Amino acid sequence: MLSKMIVAMTLRMPRWFVRWVSRRYVAGATLDDAVRVMQRLESEGACFTIDVLGEEISSMDEAQYFLDEYVRVMNAIVEHDIDANLSIKPTAFGLLINKEQGLENIESLVRQASQHDMFVRLDMEDHRVTTETIQVVLDLHAKGLTNVGTVLQGRLHRTPDDIESVASTIGSNADYRICKGIYLEPEEIAYTSKSDIRCKTNEAIRMALEHGAYVGIASHDVPVVDYTLAVLDEFKMGPSIEDPRENSGPDRKGKGPGYEFQMLLGVRGPMRRKLTKAGHRTRVYIPYGEKWYEYSIRRLQENPTIGLQIAKAFLMPWTNRP
Repeated sequence: MLSKMIVAMTLRMPRWFVRWVSRRYVAGATLDDAVRVMQRLESEGACFTIDVLGEEISSMDEAQYFLDEYVRVMNAIVEHDIDANLSIKPTAFGLLINKEQGLENIESLVRQASQHDMFVRLDMEDHRVTTETIQVVLDLHAKGLTNVGTVLQGRLHRTPDDIESVASTIGSNADYRICKGIYLEPEEIAYTSKSDIRCKTNEAIRMALEHGAYVGIASHDVPVVDYTLAVLDEFKMGPSIEDPRENSGPDRKGKGPGYEFQMLLGVRGPMRRKLTKAGHRTRVYIPYGEKWYEYSIRRLQENPTIGLQIAKAFLMPWTNRP
């Protein structure tokens, strides 16, 4: 309740205050800001995935902006020799405005990224584009572009079927980020209780690993991380161990031995560093862009538990280490 009250107050504060709060979770407004943050965190053994902030757009001119900006991101990664890949939102590339052109934009970026052995993650948005996003991945794999994967959300009823369906099409070439899911979907298509969401997320992680897929465990939930560590031990997977699964996919540049842990910038830093110290590959999600304010407000609204972190950062700024 206290955390929700703090978030409610923050949402009514001036823009400068929201920017102060968000600097922990957003690299900044520019690509240079993102590069500086990644260079700083590299010393902690982290690798990265970069997200240019912005989702659904209103014109294909905006889609061209995102394509051009991600090409800049890709070039910066290569120039600075950063261990990073790309996270994109299909609707930002025009998928809901002009599907054909949107697909061409996504393919163009994935094709350019493949020339640098760089992976592209299609972020999962709300249920309107779940099927389309998965299909984009399958279509690109059919064209020989295997440096692309998507996100599956534990909260959705359909996720086990999606894992089975993708496995039947591209087998162990599948590459997922498994997360709980941030979109509050209707109960007809999604689990709504915390316990159910956690349980189903755990089941999705196990199922994806059983199918030989590469799995990014994107969770700050201690029970989910602990469950994953137990499953990895059961499968005899772990740091510095060649993936022992007989059905595992190919090794990829910049990837772990069949799995990795992924966390948002500024969230659960101590947990991330602990996992890294234990030898696990850990990837930090780096958002940046002019839409930092909209992103920050959405994050606050979606996760009211951030309120206690805001209070801690304000009253004890020396503890505010992401």
